[in-house]
Amino acid sequence: MNGLSRRDWARAGTAAALSYSRILGANDRLQIGYIGTGNRGTQVHEAFLEHGDQVTVALCDLREDYMDHNARISRATPKKYKEYRKLLEDKDVQAVVIGTPDHWHALQFIDACQAGKDVYVEKPLSLTVVEGRRMVEAAERARRVTQVGIQRRSARFLREAVDFVRSGALGTISVAKGWHLQNEYPKGIGNPPEEKAPSEQEWDQWLGPAPKVPYNRNRMYYRFRWFYNYSGGQMTNFGVHYMDMLRWALGKEAPRAVTAMGGKFAVEDNREVPDTCEALWDFDGTMMVFSQYNVNSAPGNAQGAEMEIRGTKGTMYLHSNRWEVVPEKNTNLENPARSPVDRITERSYRPSFQSAMEARQAKGSLDTAFHARNFLDCVKTRAKCNCDILDGHRSTAATLIANIALRTRSYLEWDGKAERFRNHAAANQMLHYNYRPPYKLS
Repeated sequence: MNGLSRRDWARAGTAAALSYSRILGANDRLQIGYIGTGNRGTQVHEAFLEHGDQVTVALCDLREDYMDHNARISRATPKKYKEYRKLLEDKDVQAVVIGTPDHWHALQFIDACQAGKDVYVEKPLSLTVVEGRRMVEAAERARRVTQVGIQRRSARFLREAVDFVRSGALGTISVAKGWHLQNEYPKGIGNPPEEKAPSEQEWDQWLGPAPKVPYNRNRMYYRFRWFYNYSGGQMTNFGVHYMDMLRWALGKEAPRAVTAMGGKFAVEDNREVPDTCEALWDFDGTMMVFSQYNVNSAPGNAQGAEMEIRGTKGTMYLHSNRWEVVPEKNTNLENPARSPVDRITERSYRPSFQSAMEARQAKGSLDTAFHARNFLDCVKTRAKCNCDILDGHRSTAATLIANIALRTRSYLEWDGKAERFRNHAAANQMLHYNYRPPYKLS
């Protein structure tokens, strides 16, 4: 409907950037340092490069080849660091983009805030609920502009979807669902043996606050997502996107209960996270569900959409580039009590149903460049970003507690204000973990 293409948005961003350059001068481009330049870190870097009012001044990664690649695409001459604290000490760096593994986000984010940098941090925000809350507090203390990399918040066509749901047009919302469907059977990520690290120093630096364990190449670059010491698996990797989108549309802050079930049922690899899992949250009258099926990729709903929102008047299907509302049919008649002596009333019931609303649809793009544009604008104006630290924390925390429910095989009652479970002392012990010395959470 009103969605813009990536090219339209890029042109708009470039025009805005040129406008800023004319007003402020070429030297007033936001000077950004990138911490973590692997797969997602590079993708986010490329998104910022769509805009002319920024410049890459520093890169930080353990891998020289990752930094070399990002230096080439930056169209600049950034400094390179192997230690993120050195990048934060660099006075040329005004803002940082954090694209490291999940278990590093909290330390790097808090240190960046304390160093006076504005921060764009990739999702999931944190590895633990306690980390997320400390990150919120650090940003508030330092009065930093923050953006969490849940880019749907900056997609115009999805904001239209949110407005439509919040208008009440779908009726009473009873169920909202998201799916991550991918068939990884039989080999998954493979099953390499533990072995001597190519560089013990690099392995130790990569682990950071996580427990010291023998080196396994699946635990390191990219595939860390399948191990609980560094990530929440697909529950947080994809689930946080869907949790945030659905929570945004429903206008909800935190669930009041969560449960989950699943396991490693079919793949033949060394992952720790499940290959099959379902999590269910009670959002005070609306049930939210995340289905992770990674050994079968059949569509989860009628349209094969990533998400659906079921209302009494219609169902919204949310895809990566469009959404559509399919109307329900309602009747004012009561569901009849079937009777052998009154088939007329029974036969008149179904024909009385009429469409409850008109069909609707819209198209658009999820390009991360829109999210980067919002961060750049907010750094200039000091306004709140589309997905600031608090929203990112709330959505991440909901998925993290689902993992705790899964691992404890529990139905957990959640106090969203205290960020504690009401009914399970052992589960509360899993809201954080003891960092490996000398690392400490501020």
